[in-house]
Amino acid sequence: APRYGRLAGVVVDSDTGEPLPYANIFLADASLGTAANEAGIPPGVLNIVPAGRESGDHLVRHPDVDKVGFTGSPGAGRAIMAGASTHLAPVTLELGGKSASIILEDADLDVAIPTILGSGLMNSGQACVAQTRILVHESIHDEVVTRLVEAMQALKVGDPMDPETNVGPMVAERQRERVEKYIALGQEEGAKIATGGGRPAGLDTGWYVEPTLFVDVDNSMRIAQEEIFGPVLVVIKFRDTEEAIQMSNDSDYGLSGTVWSADPNTGLEVSRRIRTGSFGINAFGLDFGGPFGGFKNSGIGREFGPEGLEAYLVTTTVHLPAGFEPELA
Repeated sequence: APRYGRLAGVVVDSDTGEPLPYANIFLADASLGTAANEAGIPPGVLNIVPAGRESGDHLVRHPDVDKVGFTGSPGAGRAIMAGASTHLAPVTLELGGKSASIILEDADLDVAIPTILGSGLMNSGQACVAQTRILVHESIHDEVVTRLVEAMQALKVGDPMDPETNVGPMVAERQRERVEKYIALGQEEGAKIATGGGRPAGLDTGWYVEPTLFVDVDNSMRIAQEEIFGPVLVVIKFRDTEEAIQMSNDSDYGLSGTVWSADPNTGLEVSRRIRTGSFGINAFGLDFGGPFGGFKNSGIGREFGPEGLEAYLVTTTVHLPAGFEPELA
């Protein structure tokens, strides 16, 4: 089906070399392939190939792959971009984040605190858009910390299949080890743990980490600059809005962010000065009808919305003979 383009290469049988059936899936959960079949997507347009880095590198470098889209770490994104450059395939990279929530002194904390916690600890903090840096005006710093500690201690950590659970486990043991190393690093850097910092009691199966809040954090610390990808939030104090904007932009990432203020116009002015791909004023969310992506180490290009679709299209200009009127299909 050439009109659909070659989005992911063709999967072939390693023994015969023959193309495998459309949506040939080697996964226990074949819901994506099933949905594609039910939607009537033509055979060959989508192939799902669970594989490792070697297979991924082969696809990225293959001349029959006309476009590469990737979601993951900045390191992997750079490697993919380098591989795709061998045949100048365009790439869309949705990478990491270290997004900041700016709480101004007139913010409604009854709205801000639960929303920031939800956006910071979503998927147990394993989300690129997680609002993990909480920038707080010095006049309300202590109140915000008290509220955050109380709210985090009230969260239920446990089985993600339990509807009552708020925070589940890390995806793997190595990820828990990574998170715990950052918790130790934060303490070495001089930050203090206001709550959490360990493993929850009574959860021996699964790679759990307590929801953790750091205070006395400087924006230059590694726990404030590097993506931890776990249930770890940091609170950073600022003196005025100018300083908050400067600290928010002082990051290698630029994926998401929020600002909290009683005056939406103030929030809008702040949003115009934050170099990030998406931004919320007194709210956090994702709109699949609008473009999503980042700046700096957060990636290249946009997903979702018209901009996301246009990334998979190529424009051809056809010059017609004078006076020729083509028949429109």
